[in-house]
Amino acid sequence: MKLFKGQDELQLTDGGILKPLVYLSLPIVVTNLLQTAYNLADTFWLGRYSTEALAAVSFGFPMVFLLISLGMGLSVAGSVLVAQHTGADETEQAEYAASQTFTFAFAASLILGLASYPFIRLFLDFLGASPDVLPGATAYMQVIALGLPFMFGFFVFISLMRGAGDTITPMLVMLGTVILNVILDPFLINGWDVGPIAVPQLGIEGAAIATVFSRSLAMVVGLAIMLSGSRGIQVHISDLVPDFTYLRKILEIGVPASVEGTGRALSINALLLVVGMFSTTVVAAFGIGTRVFSVIFLPAIAVARGVETMSGQNIGAGKYDRAEEANYLAAKGLFVILALMGVGIFLLPEPIVAVFTDDPAVIAEGATFLRYVSLSFGFIGIMRAFTGGFRGAGKTLVAAAISVLTLAVIRLPIAYVASQYRLPIPYADLVFGVRGIWIAFFISNIAGATIAWLWFRRGTWRDGDVRDPAGVGESDLEEELEVATVDD
Repeated sequence: MKLFKGQDELQLTDGGILKPLVYLSLPIVVTNLLQTAYNLADTFWLGRYSTEALAAVSFGFPMVFLLISLGMGLSVAGSVLVAQHTGADETEQAEYAASQTFTFAFAASLILGLASYPFIRLFLDFLGASPDVLPGATAYMQVIALGLPFMFGFFVFISLMRGAGDTITPMLVMLGTVILNVILDPFLINGWDVGPIAVPQLGIEGAAIATVFSRSLAMVVGLAIMLSGSRGIQVHISDLVPDFTYLRKILEIGVPASVEGTGRALSINALLLVVGMFSTTVVAAFGIGTRVFSVIFLPAIAVARGVETMSGQNIGAGKYDRAEEANYLAAKGLFVILALMGVGIFLLPEPIVAVFTDDPAVIAEGATFLRYVSLSFGFIGIMRAFTGGFRGAGKTLVAAAISVLTLAVIRLPIAYVASQYRLPIPYADLVFGVRGIWIAFFISNIAGATIAWLWFRRGTWRDGDVRDPAGVGESDLEEELEVATVDD
């Protein structure tokens, strides 16, 4: 039996639910694992370079997440439109949606990167980066900001291919660029001066250069594949010309999706303000913990993306009950898988943290962080599954609301209050300190799952067909109407 199946072998709108969902999600797991390898490689080498460099990238990562999230809604919109048109057998409309999405997403990320560049140092200083951390974090983020269009271009490629049901091609492209990044990291971070080749020691800035260069190459390869039409969805050069009428449709879906990602990123940055009130050791432990989460949650993210595609294609085909079944199956499966992984992390956190640093204090605090949060991992799976279904249905505003409620309304206030104030709990007068932040993660994960499940049960996602049956944009539609009038 083949581990991965190609787009032409997957029947997303017919037959059983489990097999196509698994085959669709498996390459996404690998792709996301490879994508996470960028961050893990940076964390590994920078952790051995210095604790200050590790803390600097801990401050830089939330800002990277914020910049990408601001534009990520456009790629979600493209994925949803491609999925629903594909499910309805509307190939021309799917290709037009893909082309327009790529154009506007690249332009938006270019503007965003250039606009953010002058304010990077001020923003990181506002977040609380200490004087010994701020220069490195600033250098890292300035490189990322300039390379943002190329990094984001590859994310768009992944989303569009996934909407068409092809998750293997992005996985293969990612594999090649991750290998390149892993090779470049130690040379650019630590320097190299052997024989005729001399590379200066760039430290944290070298890690950023390696990441941007590798992902830029991935975007170029991805665009070439889409232009050729050999895999997944095809992008046409003529359709890349901006159609501002069609942009309205993309924004209707994409803006709420950006709110979801941006709300998540802003919450992480705001949480970093709370974390930054503690020592550099705590900041480094927080950075390592979030990297570990990015690996542990790969199944949840991948299956959520699979549910997004299956929901979109089945809604496009008018098969709402099948879309609902996929959501519930994914939620149950993810709960079991992540709960088991959480138990494993709870029992053995120290060796995991020690992979990234040899600082005993960071290892101890990172292990405590993982122990507090790990037993709530299963609930994250439930929330991810249902928010994926909402996005596939075009209900990106609902997915955004769940994210904001979980992170900004529940996690952030609890983290601040529990870590900074004495809590008048009956029979105990407690000061949790940094433990209050870790407790906030546990509570918010359970609350987010409950909110997502109850909201999905309402069934409002069923009116989420966002296709434009008329065709490929108002200008093309007008031309078609003129031809039809002449023929009549």
